[in-house]
Amino acid sequence: MYDKTRITGEIYQAYFFQNYLRSGLPTFWFCGSLRPHMATFTATSPSNDQFPFEIVRPDLEKVEIAIREQVRDFDSAVEPYIAYICNTSGKRIRPALAILVGGAIGEVSENHRKIGVILELIHMATLVHDDIIDGATARRSMPTANAKWGNALAVLLGDALFSHALTLATDFNSIEICRKVGQAAREVCQGEIIQTQRRFDLTLSKADYFRVIEMKTGALFAASTGLAAAVSGLSGKDEESLAAYGMKLGTAYQIYDDCLDLVGSEEMVGKTLRTDLAKGKLTLPILNLLEASSEAQRIKLNQRILAQEPFDLPVLLGIAEYQGALERAVDTAIQLLVECRMDLQILRPSEYKDALLQITYFLESLLHKCRK
Repeated sequence: MYDKTRITGEIYQAYFFQNYLRSGLPTFWFCGSLRPHMATFTATSPSNDQFPFEIVRPDLEKVEIAIREQVRDFDSAVEPYIAYICNTSGKRIRPALAILVGGAIGEVSENHRKIGVILELIHMATLVHDDIIDGATARRSMPTANAKWGNALAVLLGDALFSHALTLATDFNSIEICRKVGQAAREVCQGEIIQTQRRFDLTLSKADYFRVIEMKTGALFAASTGLAAAVSGLSGKDEESLAAYGMKLGTAYQIYDDCLDLVGSEEMVGKTLRTDLAKGKLTLPILNLLEASSEAQRIKLNQRILAQEPFDLPVLLGIAEYQGALERAVDTAIQLLVECRMDLQILRPSEYKDALLQITYFLESLLHKCRK
């Protein structure tokens, strides 16, 4: 039996999360999407009351075991640290996407699970490094690696996870797969570098913002779905369509996460919030706000950002344009989810395809909660 991830708050109280808590498997929490659009949509989920990942539960159990087993490949002096990180990184969205795509194309194989393990290790490494950069002290209600052991050790642990993931990719004995895994890892790192470089940069455009989040978040989602398609034998436009689904879903997920940083509570989410503006990250809701504000209001906002003055919810709610800015960010993410569903049209009807669709509707419902 695996350790249960501690969860609190209304976001997690859907019945499918309760099913996963009873099973003792890691819990899942979705977010994010792509490019600016202005329309309001209503979630109309297909008639399927099964949790989207329920169908791949047996495969996710195998992925979880495989992730735990990777710990043993490290030196005994390093093993406890890696084990801690593996136990505090629990959504496993990327492995689930790889497995679902494999099932939707025809059959889930060990290769789909292995892709999931590799990309999840890369994701864990990015979380360790993100927490250092953001000065975060908690993730999923547990102390972060940097809070527990300091930045120096945490950086090295993230590096160790990155290198181990790239080593695992060589098991495929395929230059193309190794290249695509390496490219995804590179994109994530470049996205973080550009985001760090552009902190407190008031010239940041929406195009710049989307470029960053597509790299730092969308790339691994796209690798999950695109590589899963490749190991299933798809190529060309079909592989590109499934990679596009992952890219849009991951980018929408990041927009949701950016909205949540403003409107969520740490008790509900289980991680440090309000770090984006404090660290100079200009996210889509803030870019929308700056765009919609009067010149006088924009000057005040810019001065506050540059002075690193805190932006708590009461302050934001006091700005007339704030609610509309948040609404437009939510609408942008929801439009991307609509486009996600179109990317799945190449797949024949199946319960796996239904689950891939259901994920987009579930994320849409979470995005609507950000409006309140």
